[in-house]
Amino acid sequence: MSARVLVVDDNPANVKLLDARLSKEYFDVLCAYSGAEALEILAGNVVDIVLLDVMMPGMDGFEVCRRIKSDPQTVHIPVIMVSALDQASDRVAGLSAGADDFLSKPVNEMALIARVKNLVRVKTMTDELRSRANTSEQMGFDSSDIMRRLMHHEGGQVLLVDDSRASSERIRKQVLGQFDLFLENDYSSALKRCADQEFDCVMINLDMQTFDPLRLCAQLRSVETSRLVPILVLAQEADERRILRAFDLGVNDYICHPVERNELLARLRTQVLRKRYTDALRDSIQHTMEMAIMDGLTKLYNRRYMTNHLNSLMASAREKERPLSVLLMDIDFFKSVNDTHGHDAGDEVLEEFSQRMRKNTRGIDLVCRYGGEEFVVIMPDTDHSLAMVVAERIRKKVSEKPFIIHKGRQMIDVTVSIGLASSFRGEEAQDDLMKRADEALYQAKHEGRNRVVVAQVKAV
Repeated sequence: MSARVLVVDDNPANVKLLDARLSKEYFDVLCAYSGAEALEILAGNVVDIVLLDVMMPGMDGFEVCRRIKSDPQTVHIPVIMVSALDQASDRVAGLSAGADDFLSKPVNEMALIARVKNLVRVKTMTDELRSRANTSEQMGFDSSDIMRRLMHHEGGQVLLVDDSRASSERIRKQVLGQFDLFLENDYSSALKRCADQEFDCVMINLDMQTFDPLRLCAQLRSVETSRLVPILVLAQEADERRILRAFDLGVNDYICHPVERNELLARLRTQVLRKRYTDALRDSIQHTMEMAIMDGLTKLYNRRYMTNHLNSLMASAREKERPLSVLLMDIDFFKSVNDTHGHDAGDEVLEEFSQRMRKNTRGIDLVCRYGGEEFVVIMPDTDHSLAMVVAERIRKKVSEKPFIIHKGRQMIDVTVSIGLASSFRGEEAQDDLMKRADEALYQAKHEGRNRVVVAQVKAV
């Protein structure tokens, strides 16, 4: 998992140690030796996560964290506070300042890597939402209410899954008046409750005896209705193996028994805040852009949105030095479908084609209707070899099963030609990239259609 980590500590030995541990896991590490230097680096660099020491001269870690989380440009960056302080009150102070997590020195290497990887996964998802929200703003839509909505994040609905009446009663008393708590004590009821009701956070006790709580964590992450809901597990401090396994399964945070009230409330607020941030981004995209940038027939993004968003993705590819690929595709002989079977049948083909494309692309891919019977798939962090696999999958799924037209009364065969172009570090202009994809598409048509052609690599 590649990501850029900013390590902030006034002790060079601590910085060197964290740098070595993170570099061993192939993270790109930036170093700062004061709070002011850290803020300066954040202002000028793309950073995925911050490891922040608490006790620093001048500006301490709490103040640095507050400034990071109060800036709209950096509020989304996860912060892990690292300190020799190990009292619950210190952890609460860090979480209250906006930190996403808290590690005590000496830092356990397995816990460090697990927490960093977990928060990087969360940020990757948030970055995609922010990227699309930024495209919305560039096109004239206002999503500035996101920060205003975050200022009102009191309360929330929390589900506790625990088969111990005594344990669940203690938690109920601790969150009373702060969160609306719902309780389930078995596997099936918990899954059903999450499917039927929206929660801001799910707490799961790893000490349950009646079923495997880790299996429940995995199941919640695999179901669409609960896939993005934060999960906080309650665990024994010595149960490190299962805590790390929980992180591997997508759990967001944990708290150790005996649960301290203020720390529990602080960690719950952190998870609720993160969920509401991503919800606000998602709502902004959904409500402010849908009508203007979606194609009414296929419900795919239209050419206007694609052009703006591709600029953002290519800029990101340049900054991160990552590949990006584009598939430009054209339904073969589509004019004859309209001429022979009518425009209603043509619309049915376009709708079914769009559905097959969506089912055979990934969540990070941007699928668009370019115009008429032409479509585009933009694939960030994807080189030409992986893009070729996706393109071939789309081509086969289109050709292997006839398309139903005239409301089910007739079927016709449909094929697609695809031109593929890749940019290795976003080093070329958007027009040049699309031109190469178009030339590859023309070659696919010229060579007999129903095929994928890879564009020539742009000379550097």
